[in-house]
Amino acid sequence: MRFLIILLFIFITSSSCDVKSSETLADDTSVELDTNKVLQPKEYFPKIEMVITKILSRYHYRNVQINDSLSEIIFDNYIDALDYNKMYFLKTDVEKFRKYHDKIDDFLYDGVLDPPYEIFNVYKKRLNERMDYVFDRLKKEFDFTIDEYYEPDRSEKDWASTETELNELWRKRLKHEALNLKLTGKEWDKIVETLTKRYQNYQKAILRYKSEDVFDLFMNVFANAIDPHTAYFSPRESENFDIRMKLSLEGIGALLQQDGDYTKVVRIIPGGPAYKSGLLHPDDKIVAVGQGEDGELVDVIGWRIDDVVQKIRGKKGTIVRLAIIEAGSTADVATDTISLVRDKVKLEERAAKKEIVEIEEEGRKFKIGVIKIPSFYIDFEAKRKGIEDYRSTTRDVKKLLNELKDSVDAVVIDLRNNGGGALDEAISLTGLFIKLGPVVQVRNSNGKIDIGKDTDPSIAYSGPLGVLVNRFSASASEIFSAAIQDYGRGLVLGEQTYGKGTVQNLIDLKRFLPAIDGKAGELKLTIAKFYRITGSSTQNMGVIPDIKFPTPIDPDEFGESSNPSALEWDRISPTRYTKYADLSPFIPKLTEEHERRIKTEPEFQYILEDIKEYKENKKKKKYSLLESVRRAEKEKNDKKKKMREEARKKILGISGDDKDKKRPKNLKIDDPNLEETGHVMADFILLESEQQ
Repeated sequence: MRFLIILLFIFITSSSCDVKSSETLADDTSVELDTNKVLQPKEYFPKIEMVITKILSRYHYRNVQINDSLSEIIFDNYIDALDYNKMYFLKTDVEKFRKYHDKIDDFLYDGVLDPPYEIFNVYKKRLNERMDYVFDRLKKEFDFTIDEYYEPDRSEKDWASTETELNELWRKRLKHEALNLKLTGKEWDKIVETLTKRYQNYQKAILRYKSEDVFDLFMNVFANAIDPHTAYFSPRESENFDIRMKLSLEGIGALLQQDGDYTKVVRIIPGGPAYKSGLLHPDDKIVAVGQGEDGELVDVIGWRIDDVVQKIRGKKGTIVRLAIIEAGSTADVATDTISLVRDKVKLEERAAKKEIVEIEEEGRKFKIGVIKIPSFYIDFEAKRKGIEDYRSTTRDVKKLLNELKDSVDAVVIDLRNNGGGALDEAISLTGLFIKLGPVVQVRNSNGKIDIGKDTDPSIAYSGPLGVLVNRFSASASEIFSAAIQDYGRGLVLGEQTYGKGTVQNLIDLKRFLPAIDGKAGELKLTIAKFYRITGSSTQNMGVIPDIKFPTPIDPDEFGESSNPSALEWDRISPTRYTKYADLSPFIPKLTEEHERRIKTEPEFQYILEDIKEYKENKKKKKYSLLESVRRAEKEKNDKKKKMREEARKKILGISGDDKDKKRPKNLKIDDPNLEETGHVMADFILLESEQQ
């Protein structure tokens, strides 16, 4: 099981020498690296640990029992955080650590931190030994005519028993990485140079670990074992959290996360360069970064997230190039290189926007008003100051609805990739489409239930309504779409949503530890859960669309339900509300027409092909290390990609390499899901008129 925590600087591999040396790091600062340094907890860490343990055991929504059972989960997750693929520790190491597996709960209550530091120091030692092997093995070129295989996923395998067994695992890993580089056209000397730099950066990342980093790591493993959204922020993290989040969004407008050896895209920020380009997507992995139109692509596999962000950031108007592995691709796929022009994400560009999509169905033309809402925002400061015309999602959408309602046949609220925001905005936005009534229920850890209600009797728009969502629609987006669905006020279309139905609060630990003020940090704690007005939780399950669109995303691999420690789905009593309509009789016919259309729509056929290929690739556990086989696979993939591009150009009327020709906005190829949403809404209007 991979262990993913955005604030943990976990580096799975590194490189090593057995002596002190001065190295140049990714950010071009010089630091002395000591491969033999043993890290120890600072004297005040036990006090922080015991306070965190007490808060989690008393105030977490889950009513946590910190016992032997949880101890075993924390132990497994900590080992997994350091060596998820079982490429460093030996079996004897893990067996030695096993004596702690049911005692961590006692250590947490008593403030004992020596065991996690002992495990980390052994990990660091093993990692340096592995790097000795890596640099020695790269002195000799691999023979790519030998028919053998590499298995990248060892998470379900047993630990290697001997150093010889580990060497063989690493030989195949290096050969696999070298073959990937060779297939991009690199000669052996350049392959050696790239891999050497890669593993040197691995080493530097681990050797830069301080005592605080190990403490942060262990505390977050503990917190994350309770639920995915509970976390510990060290003093440095709590002070710089907002700053670093803003910096990570500068340049390309993407939220990044460490994923094993890779830097993974978690979310694309609306209004930023990546969002506007449509070239970068959630779950894409960034493997190299280049500056300008022709600057060298620098391999960033294994770099810590701070250093990758530093490479991507830059002055507005400059170009950054990213080599990426597309989401869902297998370990042997070739990378794609994209270019983005750096810019700042402006508030105006994150605001709700409208457009009109024209659809023809059964010989009749329909105008569908689309309002894209990137997030549920509100200018709290302006509101607090009493500024009359402060910005908010609801206010902006109300203005757009007034502009649209007399000129369109239906309205679609587009919440794709909307990760949430202000809860009050989700409630008031729902109020634009209903007269009065409850929108969401919030149950606190003490069992008390608060009901968020729309108290404004006015309705901004009463016509046909659709809500378009995807797997990256979360939290407040799920509250809004669930309410629209439960009231029968509109249709929900797209993919099953993320399933985040929990509420967090930030606790400043210096309240409990005044003697170590400035060193305690903060704890993000899950304190409540959201429930629909029907009583059903959005947690884990998310919102199931009325009309489901095909998707390559497996809910078991991405979303709340993919986290083993996620809070469970449950239900409470429904609250009293009056439905606007029962849309269920329309769903079978709408689904039938939807499935008929996508069978002949080229872009949906590509999506269906990708889904089929992705599912087949998931079953693939071994990758050939025979160059002839891998080259043939690459040529096949390149041919398929070229055929698709040629087919798209034919549809668009683009000849040759005319890449600058603008696509007409009403073409299906621009946004097949939005286009299909328009057709579903047109069908819905026709069915309603027939019924009437």
